[in-house]
Amino acid sequence: MNGIQTDVIAALPEIFVLSMAMFILLVDLFIKPANRIAIFMLAQLTLLGAAFITMTTHVASVTYSFSGMFVDDPMSDVLKLMIYLTTAIVLVYTRTYISLRGMFRGEFYALVLFAVAGMMIMVSGQHFLTLYMGLELLSLCLYALVAMDRDNARAAEAAMKYFVLGALASGMLLYGMSMLYGATGSLNISEVGSSLLNGVQNRPVLILGLVFIVAGLAFKLGAVPFQMWVPDVYEGSPTAVTLFIGSVTKLAAFALVIRLLAQGLFVLAIDWQGMLIIMAVLSIVIGNITAIAQTSLKRMFAYSTISHVGFLLYGIMSASVNGFASAMFYIVSYVLMTLAGFGMILLLSRKGFEADQLDDLKGLNQRNPWYAFLMLITMFSMAGVPPTLGFYAKFAVLQAALQAGMIWLVVFAVLMAVIGAFYYLRIVKIMYFDEPKDKSVIKTTTEMHWVLSLNALALLALGLMPQSLMNLCAYAITLSLS
Repeated sequence: MNGIQTDVIAALPEIFVLSMAMFILLVDLFIKPANRIAIFMLAQLTLLGAAFITMTTHVASVTYSFSGMFVDDPMSDVLKLMIYLTTAIVLVYTRTYISLRGMFRGEFYALVLFAVAGMMIMVSGQHFLTLYMGLELLSLCLYALVAMDRDNARAAEAAMKYFVLGALASGMLLYGMSMLYGATGSLNISEVGSSLLNGVQNRPVLILGLVFIVAGLAFKLGAVPFQMWVPDVYEGSPTAVTLFIGSVTKLAAFALVIRLLAQGLFVLAIDWQGMLIIMAVLSIVIGNITAIAQTSLKRMFAYSTISHVGFLLYGIMSASVNGFASAMFYIVSYVLMTLAGFGMILLLSRKGFEADQLDDLKGLNQRNPWYAFLMLITMFSMAGVPPTLGFYAKFAVLQAALQAGMIWLVVFAVLMAVIGAFYYLRIVKIMYFDEPKDKSVIKTTTEMHWVLSLNALALLALGLMPQSLMNLCAYAITLSLS
């Protein structure tokens, strides 16, 4: 009985979120369209309740449950709290947008919460089957969300591309896991790590399985050469869904990488380091150079994401606790920056108009100096200009790579960061020095105004005082990987 109680307590946040998602679907059947604000409030209460449960059940140790398939450790708790926070911000940013486009329905919020549950399971997965189950729950929800605007042909096309390529990547990941099972005789991540320490006879099968796993992970992150879905899905999806895919899901993808590479396959670090180095370099080059040529804000942010994934891989490929903590710091910073960037697109969008072109930002300072200032902070942070959060995020991962002896790779990354700064600073130039094409007054809700303001100002505040966030990431990684 005690074992069952431990299992339930460990998975209580997931159980709560799944129960509330189903409850929201039921409530939506009996509620009038005019009262659907109640669905929005229920979704926010769900995230708040899950955060409360996660914090009250947190302990500074590693607890295994469900026969070792599920782990409750500081890294999972910190990442789950970040998932709740960022999802709550996404729901605030997207409420007006989806209302104007006929998507303000219980299905939208239920799918978001099911996706959150999938991410939570991924974050706490300690077994290949658990990880895969969480990944598929997340992926299926995302495919449905991308295609939710039924009258939008581009969204339907993006959903088809995402579904086909996502299924291919999931198959590669599953094939790699099956090969690791064949080589080690276990699906449990801890046991796989122990088997590798003791030595495995069938090394060719092991390395081939590793290649498939790294390929699957690269797709989920959007790293080159598995980045082909990112620009099309970002551009074709409704901006509300693009924001969700481009921000919150990256936290779960990071957890998947840490569980598989840093915990299960750390003994093979010398093998996966080489693959990550190639992907990191290509991601930074292709992401930054291709972004310069874009006129669509969403496509520019898509290639920017590919570039940021390259920097994230610098922290992971250093194969050290400091490197993993730096990578976690980077992914949290990236998510906060992406929220602010897409939040501004959603703010400027209105019925029948998507503010997803660079020209739509022309003369923003003349229309609203405050929003122009918030976008300036966001662009500076994405470019890595001190003293914003983005600068310290890049500094942390490059320092970790430098400590691992990758001097020339660090020099290369710094040069590419300077090139990448061009397309971010171009937006600042457009906002402050070009004449506005649209001189209408920007209208928004009070909560959108305050949350977006706090989001962008946090990039500056955390940049000036990054130590607390750095310490939190170091605490989570050190205790979880010790």
